[in-house]
Parts: sequence; C-alpha cells; structure tokens
Amino acid sequence: MLDRALKGSSRYWGWLIFLLVLMGIGFACYLYQFKVGLKITGMSRDVSWGLYISQLTYLVGVAASGVMVVLPYYLHDYKAFGRITILGEFMAIAAVLMCLLFVMVDLGKLPRLMNIIMYPHPKSILFWDMIVLNGYLILNILIGWNVLAAERKGVHYSTWVKVLIYISIPWAFSIHTVTAFLYAGLPGRHFWLTAIMAPRFLASAFCSGPAILLLIALVVRKFTNFDPGKEQIRTLGGIIAYAFIINIFFFLMEIFTSFYSQIPGHMHSFVYLFLGLDGYGKLAPWMWTFVFFAIVALILLIIPSTRRKEDTLAIACAAVVISTWIDKGLGLIIGGFVPNPFERVFEYWPTTPEVLITIGVWAMGFFVLTVLFKIAVSIKEEVAA
Repeated sequence: MLDRALKGSSRYWGWLIFLLVLMGIGFACYLYQFKVGLKITGMSRDVSWGLYISQLTYLVGVAASGVMVVLPYYLHDYKAFGRITILGEFMAIAAVLMCLLFVMVDLGKLPRLMNIIMYPHPKSILFWDMIVLNGYLILNILIGWNVLAAERKGVHYSTWVKVLIYISIPWAFSIHTVTAFLYAGLPGRHFWLTAIMAPRFLASAFCSGPAILLLIALVVRKFTNFDPGKEQIRTLGGIIAYAFIINIFFFLMEIFTSFYSQIPGHMHSFVYLFLGLDGYGKLAPWMWTFVFFAIVALILLIIPSTRRKEDTLAIACAAVVISTWIDKGLGLIIGGFVPNPFERVFEYWPTTPEVLITIGVWAMGFFVLTVLFKIAVSIKEEVAA
C-alpha cells in the first residue's frame, strides 16, 4: 500500500516539499544545539522545561484523543465512525512520533536516552511514560495498517487485531494519565500539585484532538474525493463541545481553589500568568489570548445552530485548538516553574533556534500524517469505487 504515497497531484508534492524544507531548517538548528548545548534555548536552572516539553504535553493529548473515534466504533458499534476511525489512528501515530522527537531534542545529548533503558526503575514516571508511548505507537501502527489492508481486500480484519483494539482503548487513557503524573508527582511545584491534573489532561485531550481531526477531515473532503460524512462531523462536534466545557470547568475549579484558599504556591502562578508578577509578565498576553479563544469556542459550541453549521464549527474547532495549545502548553509548563520555590521570578521565552527546531518537529509530524492520510484516502476511494 505504500505505493499510494508515491502518486499525487502537484499540490500534494508541493506540500511535502514545503514540509521537507521546514524539517531541514529544524534539523540544521538541532545540529547547532547538539554541538553547543541547550544554552541556545531560553531554558535555565529555574525553568528547565520549555517549548519542547510543552509540545510533548499537548501532543500526547492529541495522540490519546484517537480513542474518541475508536471507542464508539469498535466498542459501541457506532458504524458511522467507520469512515474516520483510520484517520484518528493515523493521527495518533504522527502525534506520538512528534512526542518522541520532542523528548529527544529536549534531552540535549541523545545518549541520555539510554539511561532510561539501561537503568529502568518502576518508581520512575519517565520509565512508564516511555513504555506507554512506544506501546501506543506500536498498537496504532499494527491496528491501523491491518484494518486498512483488510478493508482494501474486502475482508474482515483478524481476531488478533480486535484483541489489540480492545487493549488500545485503555492504553490511550494511560498515556495521558502517566504524562499528567510527571507533573502532579512533583511536590516542589505547587501549581502542578493537584489531584485533577490527569482529568484536566484527559478533558483537554478529548476536545483538542477531535478538533484537529475534524479540521483535517474538512480539508480531506475539500481536496480529495473522499467524504468523511456529515453525521460523523456532527457527532465529533458534540464530543468536542462536551469535552471542552469540562476542560474549562476544571480550569475554573483550579482558580477557585487557589484564590479562595489563598494558597500562595498556586495563586502566584496564576497571577504571573495572567497579570504578571514583580514586573515580569511575558506570558500574560498569551494567556488572555487563551481566554478570548476559549470564550469564542464555548459560544460557538454551546449554541446548537452554530455547532451544526460546518463553517462556524470549523471556527470553533480552530479556537479550541489555539486555546488548549496555549493553556496546556506554555501556560501549564511555565506556570509550574514561575515563581520558583524561593518565590523569585525567572522568566522564560523560547529563542529563535528553539522555535525553528519545534517547527521542524511539527513539520515532520505533518509529513508523516500527510503520507498516511494519502494512503488511507486512496484505499477509501478505491473501495468506494
């Protein structure tokens, strides 16, 4: 089936070449980082995680969100999602690959990866994160490829594939739960020390991932002969609406708990993020941008008429993606570091090489996603014909 990726229009090849150029720029910047070290980034002793880990956090949610189409189709026999389940599984593959790359670029020196493999420990959350991410990647590759091959041949997929499908459903929840534990298990960082960190992660994942999938489905419909279906898009819109409402509810509960109880460790981080602290406030415009897009998304998703209209639903999904990317990315990560345990503010802002490396990793993800979707859509068109 790989030969399907070698056939395409000039628009298809132009897009791939554009992504390759971005990947090349990012790789060149990474080679510079590999030579000089992480000092070329905006990270420091006080802010040791930055743009790279914020992207990892967000993309793990995108990968986990594939379960929102897998679960209804395979477990509840919702036939309509049969047209887009493969798209969700392939999106998860691209997302996990980006997650792994962001871990690699954040480590600075690649040999450090071997520390997790050579010295595994059951108390290490990073060890479990490595297990669940790589396991989820393998599961989606095996399931997606075999289900698509079976559809092409006009036969039902094998029983062992169904077993893997059932395993992948709780596994999807586990990858984002374990990622949440990376933060919630650090008692020195009060902003992250909350029992609802994992539920917050899952709620944001189950709105942001389907929102990206819905936008991609609309693009696929526009540029190919494959139609993901109106019922499927409408159902996805409902899933996004409920998940986003829960996501914002959890966020507001964190604010209430922090300020009503006057917990300094929680409260000062929110003050820094939204108003600035001790004269520092680089992230404040970003966080108010998050608030703006969150309000836009809520309005468009809650009102049935705007949610059912594809144009306004697409705007709502774009607003969901932007708002969750800001809140769950830099907002969540930097908020945990600023102020530091000594109540001092050391700001973080990504450098140009850091941004270019990040863009390069995202370009790689979209390259893989484009190729996989090209194969899937070609098979879908062939079967329909």
